[in-house]
Amino acid sequence: MTQDFDGLVAIVTGGASGIGLETARLLAGRGARVVSLDLATVDEPAVTGVRADVSDDASVRAAVDDVVGRFGQLDVVVNNAGVGALGTVSDNDDAEWHRVFDVNVVGMVRVSRAALPHLRRSQHAAIVNTCSVAALAGLPNRALYSATKGAVFALTLAMAADHVRDGIRVNCVNPGTVDTPWVSRLLDSAADPAAERAALEARQPTGRLVTPREVAEAIGYLASPAAAAITGSSLAIDGGMQGLRVRPD
Repeated sequence: MTQDFDGLVAIVTGGASGIGLETARLLAGRGARVVSLDLATVDEPAVTGVRADVSDDASVRAAVDDVVGRFGQLDVVVNNAGVGALGTVSDNDDAEWHRVFDVNVVGMVRVSRAALPHLRRSQHAAIVNTCSVAALAGLPNRALYSATKGAVFALTLAMAADHVRDGIRVNCVNPGTVDTPWVSRLLDSAADPAAERAALEARQPTGRLVTPREVAEAIGYLASPAAAAITGSSLAIDGGMQGLRVRPD
């Protein structure tokens, strides 16, 4: 396996489960010193866990300072922490709209803002944001979640423009429906979990859910020095959901 992250330090928010955990494992396996910033602890020998709440600026700044204090540098930031939301615009009150935006969008702002002074000193600085196919494809019953991911998509482009002269690349990944613990909980709460899973699989042209490892591989590519010419880009890992219109059998 290539060790293209040798000598680099990476933080992964939401790194204790799902896409974040797979990303932390992948980066560590390729030579990075990896820190998970999460409310939950991470039980991985190659990943250091630091408790952090992305909805609290003091918590984020303390966590980033901890990372730099331990390792002396910061090169890669994976803004992956996020929460889901169901419903149309009528189904969530103002408090829920503010809460989900605070985690999914402002959380990325807090982490990036704290990391920027350190990233500017890196020769291989990269930020990768976890966006979603929901930013670009209208999905039913996902108004609040989609709005946050649309904001993440726009934020990625703006950050890429702002920091290209700093030598910091900013990109995002747009996963489809990924087989994560959150999706499992969503399926468990459905009236017919098997039918709901089948429906989620069917709306992706490949006919299956995306795996967390597949998303992690895309994040790893965008974060790596091998992608040095790529900034302000998005990479879809959605089984063709965004762009394909496959005829039914």
